[in-house]
Amino acid sequence: MKKEGDPMKAPKSFYVCSECDYRSAKWMGKCPGCGAWNTMQEQQEAQPEVQKAPSKRLGLVSSLTQDSEAVLFDTLELPEYMRSDTGLSELDRVLGGGLVLGSVVLLSGEPGIGKSTLLLQICDALGQSKKVLYVSGEESQGQLKLRAKRLGVSGPNLYLCIETDVRRIMAQCDKVHPDILIVDSIQTMYSEDIASTPGSVTQVKETAMALIHKAKNEGISVLLVGHVNKEGSIAGPKVLEHMVDAVLYFEGERQQSYRIIRAIKNRYGSTNEIGVFEMTDRGLLQVENPSEMLLSGRPEDVSGNCTLCVMEGTRPLLAEVQALVSHTVFPAPRRSSSGIDYNRMALLLAVLEKRLGLRFSASDAYLNVVGGLRIDEPAADLAVCIALISSIKDKPVGPHVVAIGEVGLAGEVRAVSYIDQRVRECMRLGFTKILLPKRSAEMLREKPRGVELVPVGSIFETLKLFV
Repeated sequence: MKKEGDPMKAPKSFYVCSECDYRSAKWMGKCPGCGAWNTMQEQQEAQPEVQKAPSKRLGLVSSLTQDSEAVLFDTLELPEYMRSDTGLSELDRVLGGGLVLGSVVLLSGEPGIGKSTLLLQICDALGQSKKVLYVSGEESQGQLKLRAKRLGVSGPNLYLCIETDVRRIMAQCDKVHPDILIVDSIQTMYSEDIASTPGSVTQVKETAMALIHKAKNEGISVLLVGHVNKEGSIAGPKVLEHMVDAVLYFEGERQQSYRIIRAIKNRYGSTNEIGVFEMTDRGLLQVENPSEMLLSGRPEDVSGNCTLCVMEGTRPLLAEVQALVSHTVFPAPRRSSSGIDYNRMALLLAVLEKRLGLRFSASDAYLNVVGGLRIDEPAADLAVCIALISSIKDKPVGPHVVAIGEVGLAGEVRAVSYIDQRVRECMRLGFTKILLPKRSAEMLREKPRGVELVPVGSIFETLKLFV
């Protein structure tokens, strides 16, 4: 018991890693627990009068859970999960066919990329037949109404709540009984029983856990908006991505109109699926044929351009990669890549210089994937190499050529998967010449008609294109 006249003790500060929960009395640039940089966040130590908080925290979650008993696995029945169409076929594709009843989806992306716009459009579609509760912790009612009017959102079953206290949100759910709950954003939510600021590791984990239990016990589909940090990953604890059922990333450059939603985790569908949208003054418009969009406006008879074909989930996607190689007078040549991993670009440059004797070490090299698309699949290696060779030799490849294949350190071109789907997509878009690995050419189930297939065993064989 504090004696009268004693000075009030200031709360002590400590630092917690947002990735692994490592605690330290002082700030450190590198976390000793997981080795991540700049992840230590300051938190305040709980005051003595808040020592009862742990029991209340447990009550926050336990009140939402139901007692369960262990059952024999063989006696379980296979559930039939109901899906709700979001009104956006591209988003349904990413989710695996729609929003699953009782699922929790985390949507993340850069500020201003279009997350809130997408959610309002979902509200407009789902609000026609289902109850939707939109909880905002960042905008006022007037601001949301203004944006909704611009987008033409007017769902008859759409409810709006401006709140950040998770207990009050639960009370609103008990009052409205929504089918869909949207929380924008999880970093603004907090519980009064937790002695830390909103957005801290503890607050994010506890409030997310409470919302997840609410979703599972009452069959509410929950959409959570998550902010990203300066490294581009979701802000807050890494465990948040493990807690939810699906994680969607909103990608794209704010200077460009195209946006891509990518699934990196999905318990009810395939991963790495993408949906393509175009940002307009009327909101996000679906791009149902992204390959045609990405290849529109291609220059002809210009060196440094090549078309690639990658698989995004179950969808073959064609895009244009551009390379620019120019001589430099500086001792350290410049390297820049957009849409291609920088380290992958450096590796391919080293392979071309070592195996083909091309002098990239005396030239600046720039790579760009048109449309703001980010390519991670190794099947794009062959097209990247051909674009670089075309640029340094200043000889165009041709507008009707597609290159597919992974390039190894020895310069060999390795086989890729889904070769039949890739070839069919190239034929559909009118390409007449396809460079592909020799092993993949042998694995083709049907030989396509009207298309010249050029099997390639090594990167050296691509030089005949520029003779």
